[in-house]
Order: sequence, then C-alpha cells, then structure tokens
Amino acid sequence: MQFQSPIKRRRSRQIMVGNVPVGGDAPISVQSMTNTETTDVAATVDQIQRIVAAGADIVRVSVPSMDAAEAFGQIRKQVSVPLVADIHFDYRIALRVAELGVDCLRINPGNIGREKRIQAVVETAKDKNIPIRIGVNAGSLEKDLQKKYGEPTPEALVESAMRNVEFLDRYDFQDFKVSVKASDVFMAVEAYRQLAKQIEQPLHLGITEAGGLRGGTVKSAVGLGALLMDGIGDTLRISLAADPVEEVKVGWDLLKSLRLRSKGINFIACPSCSRQNFDVIKTMNELELRLEDVTTPLDVAVIGCVVNGPGEAREADIGLAGGQPNSIYVAGKPDSKLGNEDLVDNLEKMIRQRAAAKAAEEEQLIAKG
Repeated sequence: MQFQSPIKRRRSRQIMVGNVPVGGDAPISVQSMTNTETTDVAATVDQIQRIVAAGADIVRVSVPSMDAAEAFGQIRKQVSVPLVADIHFDYRIALRVAELGVDCLRINPGNIGREKRIQAVVETAKDKNIPIRIGVNAGSLEKDLQKKYGEPTPEALVESAMRNVEFLDRYDFQDFKVSVKASDVFMAVEAYRQLAKQIEQPLHLGITEAGGLRGGTVKSAVGLGALLMDGIGDTLRISLAADPVEEVKVGWDLLKSLRLRSKGINFIACPSCSRQNFDVIKTMNELELRLEDVTTPLDVAVIGCVVNGPGEAREADIGLAGGQPNSIYVAGKPDSKLGNEDLVDNLEKMIRQRAAAKAAEEEQLIAKG
C-alpha cells in the first residue's frame, strides 16, 4: 500500500522551468539530457519524445554553437516538455535561445566572459522570466580555485558556486537553481550539504560522469539517496553512459524507493531460491517489460514461496505468493489462486485491471474536489 515518505525536505525558493515548478513544495522533478547532435533536429526531437515517454519532467539540450541555437528553435516548436539549454562561453547563444523560447539557461556566469556579457544574459533572463541553472562541476573548476585548493574539494565546489551566485545577486536575479556535481560520491554529497546551508534556491542533484548503466546507477543511488534522505534536492538527473531513457527510469526508481514520488508500478520481489514455486526471475523480467506503460502508482509483490509470500502480498495492492497453487492477494485480502500455466498473462491482466480501477477512483476524487 502507498504511504507518505517520512523525509522532511529542505525549504527552498520555488522557480518555474516552463510549466514545471522546481523547489518549494513541488515534487522533485526528473531530468535527462539529449546526446544527439542538436543540429540533427529530427533525431533530437525523437530522443526527447522517448525521454518524455519514460517520465522526464524536464529535458536539457546542449547548444554549443549558433547553428545549434537555430536548431534548438526548431526543436522547441515540436515538443511540449520544458527545455533547458546548456550553454558555455558564448553569451550570444544564450541571448538567441532566449528569443527562441528556452525554459531555462544552464550556464556558469564565470565562463561567459566580461561583466557586460553576463549582465546582458541576466537582464534578458529577467525580462523574459527565464530561470538560470548555475552548474558547477569538479572537472571544470576555475584555475584560481584549482591552484588554491590543489585539487577538487567540496569547499572548492561551493566557493565556485557562491562566486557565480554573487554574479546573479549583483543584478538582483533570484530565480536560479544550483548544482555542484562531482564524480566522487563523498565530494558531491558534502558539497551539496554545505551549499544547502548557504542559499535558499533549489538544488539540482547529480553525480556527474557516474559511469555505465550498472555502476552509474549504484553511485547515483548512493550519493543522491543520501542527499534525498537528508531532505536535500529539488530536481535531479542520473548521469549515465547509457541511453538517456535509462537515466529517467533510474531517477524514478530512486524517488519511488524513498516514497518521494509515485508513478507506475513499484515491484516488491524476492531474489528467488530453491523454495520458489514458480520462476520468479523470469516472471519479474516479463512483468517489468510488459507493464512499462502503466503510470498509475501501484505496489505489486512477487514472492516465490510461503515463507515471506503471504506477508508481503498482503501489504501490496496486488500480491503473488508462491504455493501449490499460487495465491493472489488484492488490497490485502486473499482473492484467488493461480497455477503456473499462463501465470504472467493472468497476473498482467489482474494488474492492469487493478491499475485502471485505481485510476478511476483517483479521477472521481479529483472531480469531487
């Protein structure tokens, strides 16, 4: 059964990225970033649509050139999700995408160049109500900070962030969020903890360059999980050397595990052993693949034997406990028996029926106000 997370979130100022609120009491948003050539409009639009279908609230697109900026304008017209433009060095690119409908600018004011250039970007963002993300990365710290600290440290990341915050403060610009990413889990976590005490703006979480699908997922879960448990974080990206769709899936799984957001099916499944009365691993693989399209929050337990099966099954919206035959529980009560023949087909049908009924109940509650 669904229950509220015990996590008490850090209070932060709320900003709007397009129509998505970030910070305050808004749900923690999930982001990803395209890895297509931005100038390939069709490929980028296709990838954005796949990312959104996986559940992304916000998508970031790299805009390294004026040609890419013009392509960004075409992309903007073809998708509805809020888009963040990732821009470095050339302030003119930021000014151009601001004209083309960008929802957020990801910049480091310190690498934009002279003061007048920074001022032009900030004033344009203010005029058009476009928020800014200050993105600090351990791999690209300012040279003077590298010299001062000798190597990337949490303190160096925070000093870089606060230096950039001062640029925005100078022009009374407060609609921004900040990230202080590192590939080292301890460095990133400590930097975010320090920064959370110094500013009121939302924090964008990430363990940068975390690695491949498996290793990067583990590092991200450890680092971001620790921060989220502390109540720190308003939006996140899981940075994986993998299909961006996988970043979104991992991000959602992380938030679901902490009960910070609910979407789709939360599976509770045993690792299987010789007591299992059906093939748990095969069953889970098939169910996950078949039910990716279900967005209604639902707890589904798949347990292979009678030791923990009935207990776990009773706590789920739908539970399967292995036996001879297997037992199905719905909303905590025994419902029916299923044999192993066509087990996945029958279970999928029941899950979809339960999800549809729950969705209808929620719609009725919303209609009643």
